[in-house]
Amino acid sequence: MSATYAQRRALGAYGERLAVRALESAGLEILDRNWRCSQGEIDIVAGSSGLVVVCEVKTRRGDRYGTPVEAITPVKAERLYRLGAAWSRAHGRGGLRLRIDVVSVELSRQGRRVEHLVGVS
Repeated sequence: MSATYAQRRALGAYGERLAVRALESAGLEILDRNWRCSQGEIDIVAGSSGLVVVCEVKTRRGDRYGTPVEAITPVKAERLYRLGAAWSRAHGRGGLRLRIDVVSVELSRQGRRVEHLVGVS
């Protein structure tokens, strides 16, 4: 494993920990993390009464590759909906509403900024 790969994984794990805090602060319960199936992976699944929230976490050190939210294209959002439906079926929560959120984590020399964007698509 290269140092660059290890650094990216560590950065992503750090961003996910910050995202969990932000989601819990918003009153959501964390139901699952890094859930995988044949269709892909969900970073975080959270919920509240009658709602399943599929949360994509995007962590960046700068805007060289665009802002974290810009990474959620319509194709990516549709894939997240399919993954959320698969998670809901697999966990017996098929009748609940499904929402896609993004937690954007931006790290810079000035500090960190964590933003929870609700219902991005």
